[in-house]
Amino acid sequence: MSDVPTAPASVRFHPSVLPSGGAHPTIELPANSMEDSPSLPPGGHDSPQRRRFPGLANQIKHARRFVERQLGPSPQAATATLLTSELATNAVTHSASGGPGGKFEVAVYTADGWVRIEVRDLGSPEQPRPQHKDPYDITEHGRGLDLVEALAVKWGSESRRDGLGRLVWFELTWEDDDPLPGS
Repeated sequence: MSDVPTAPASVRFHPSVLPSGGAHPTIELPANSMEDSPSLPPGGHDSPQRRRFPGLANQIKHARRFVERQLGPSPQAATATLLTSELATNAVTHSASGGPGGKFEVAVYTADGWVRIEVRDLGSPEQPRPQHKDPYDITEHGRGLDLVEALAVKWGSESRRDGLGRLVWFELTWEDDDPLPGS
C-alpha cells in the first residue's frame, strides 16, 4: 500500500447491465481498493499492450491507431478507437499531460469478447465526469465522457497509486467466435 493519499474511484455501469428500473448508480470505492491491473475474464492477457505518447493534440490519432492495431477486426474496434480518442483528447486538453513535456499512456487489456482500455494522464484537480449535454446543443466540447458512458459496458476513473496523475478506463464486450489477434 502506498502512503500517497488517493481520491475515491468512480465506476459507472451501462444501462443494459443495471437492475430493472434503469437507475444510474455511481459506486464510490476507495481508490486503493482497485488494483493497478484489472481482474481479467478467463483467457485474458494480464500484461497489457502499452504505449506512451507526447501530450500533443496531433498524437491522439496515433493513440487511435495503436488501439486499432491491438483489436484488429474486432466488432468493437470502431467504438474502442472512438472512446480512446475521447479519453486521449481529455488527457491532452484537461490535464497536465497537455503542458510542456507532458505525456499520456494508453494500455489495452484483451480477452475473447472483451477489452479494457486505460488512458493514464499527468493529472488535474477535477474529477472526470460526464456533462450530460442537450443533444441539440451544437457546441463542440463536453461530450467525450457522455459517449464513454453511453457506449462502454463499464467505465471509471481513479487517481494513480503513484500520485502522478489519473487513470480513466472503459470496458467493451461483444459476442464473437473469432478471438482477438494474439489471444
